[in-house]
Amino acid sequence: MNIAVRAATLSLFSNLSLLILKLVVGLISGSIGVLSDAMDSGEDMVASAAALFSVSIAHRPADQEHPYGHGKVETLAAAVEAGVISLGGVFIAYQATERIVHGGQDIDVGLGLMAMAVAAVLNTLVSRYVGKAAKATESLALASDAKHLQTNVVQALAVFTALVLVSITGINLFDPIVALLLAAYLWFTAFGLLRNAVAEIMDVRLPEEDERQVRQSVLERLPEVRGFHDLRTRRSGRLRYIELHLLVEPTRTIQEVHDLCDQIEADIEEHLSGAIVTIHAEPDDGGGQEPGESAASARPGGRSPPRVPLPPLPPLPPRRSPRRSRRPPRGQPRR
Repeated sequence: MNIAVRAATLSLFSNLSLLILKLVVGLISGSIGVLSDAMDSGEDMVASAAALFSVSIAHRPADQEHPYGHGKVETLAAAVEAGVISLGGVFIAYQATERIVHGGQDIDVGLGLMAMAVAAVLNTLVSRYVGKAAKATESLALASDAKHLQTNVVQALAVFTALVLVSITGINLFDPIVALLLAAYLWFTAFGLLRNAVAEIMDVRLPEEDERQVRQSVLERLPEVRGFHDLRTRRSGRLRYIELHLLVEPTRTIQEVHDLCDQIEADIEEHLSGAIVTIHAEPDDGGGQEPGESAASARPGGRSPPRVPLPPLPPLPPRRSPRRSRRPPRGQPRR
């Protein structure tokens, strides 16, 4: 079992334990805040299960049916997590509104405080472990799960504060008000996760610092490299896909250009983990494009520069006439 699967499994069982604890305490104490946080733990459990499933699938190597790997499954897990969180926010808002309009039973503050304190400590410990695993593996699903666990700490502290206010003032209205704030917070979190998932599905470019590293790796090979253009980047799970067109001296041999591309690819992959680099080499016709200038900025309208025409092939040698056979026609004697 690799570190990503271990972290997702730990998160799943942690959320299951907190779900049971909060449900029992919420039903006994009558706190809508504790019950709303229990619902959030249920959503976290579903999200952790999706993360566990996605990291297990995404870890598989590329195959014939999936030549670009299975990294997009982590994006789908983030989208599922966003949907579950938003539905939980709807449920919490409905329960809190019912409590405000129709009132409710008295709250046993002591049990609620105990449950929220345990939840805050456990979520803090698990989120740190999952966050370290996310950094080590660069798993988007684990990074999303770790961020969600960190928000749970904030939620537990908010409910804890509401229960303290109820204990001090004796006003139970603080409990559903905090629940409504938590519902809004869940919707905000769900929107952020969904936006990130959609961005990756739409193949948004890599962050600027990643593309800056690609440019640096290419331009370090000056003057062997005349320039480059058509830099395109995207991410799929833990993998970074990088494509560019490299301008080289037209007189260089295929072997020399191949070795140069291998050096650039190795340097990029050394600095950007999970990078898969594809370089298309082109002869530089001296068209005036500066080294490292992208085609989008060099040409009006962002269109790529015209391809350099290949030199004409040398003419074929004249076709030799077939050699005549000295064999006499059939029926005539040989001389």
